[in-house]
Amino acid sequence: MKQFVIFLTFIILSVTANAQSAEDSVKAVVNKMFDAMKNSDGATLKTTFADSAILQTIGRSKDGKTMIEHDTVDEFATIVGKMPKGDADERIVFDVVKVDGPLAIVWAPYKFYYKGNFSHCGIDSFQLVRINGEWKIQYLVDTRRKTGCN
Repeated sequence: MKQFVIFLTFIILSVTANAQSAEDSVKAVVNKMFDAMKNSDGATLKTTFADSAILQTIGRSKDGKTMIEHDTVDEFATIVGKMPKGDADERIVFDVVKVDGPLAIVWAPYKFYYKGNFSHCGIDSFQLVRINGEWKIQYLVDTRRKTGCN
């Protein structure tokens, strides 16, 4: 019986360690994207995305209606690459990270600072896919607001 308990404990610890390792590797890709933003490195930023990635922002029009803006990875990388280094500083908190085989999700509240000044906040929602042994961002959608940022 004692051997069974030791074996069961070992299995639980192994599963927990593997889950943590997968979560850490997902977080590393997201952090790499934000580091690339902060360093104005559009080329590195592009490596964090899948070839068919979708980028969207949910916002409000002047009359208050919900609207969805679409960007491409190339557009995003070009904008980032043209910014002076250090101007774009998005600070996130990993609230939820879930992994199931080759699929991962990240829910991350953020605050965005431009040239050291608070600009806006919201939520980043990522869907990542493990492609050829590497995590890639397949879908990124975010919200943006100026108030209600804790």
